[in-house]
Amino acid sequence: MKAFLAAVAAMVVIAIAAPFVLDQIGFSAADATSGSAVRLD
Repeated sequence: MKAFLAAVAAMVVIAIAAPFVLDQIGFSAADATSGSAVRLD
């Protein structure tokens, strides 16, 4: 039971922290979909 609770806690921490970390290192959706090769007409 301890292993299950530890896994759930780790999953929650990762799910909450991932968007912030990915945004800081440049892997956000805005960074991935904008650039010189993207046409917006």
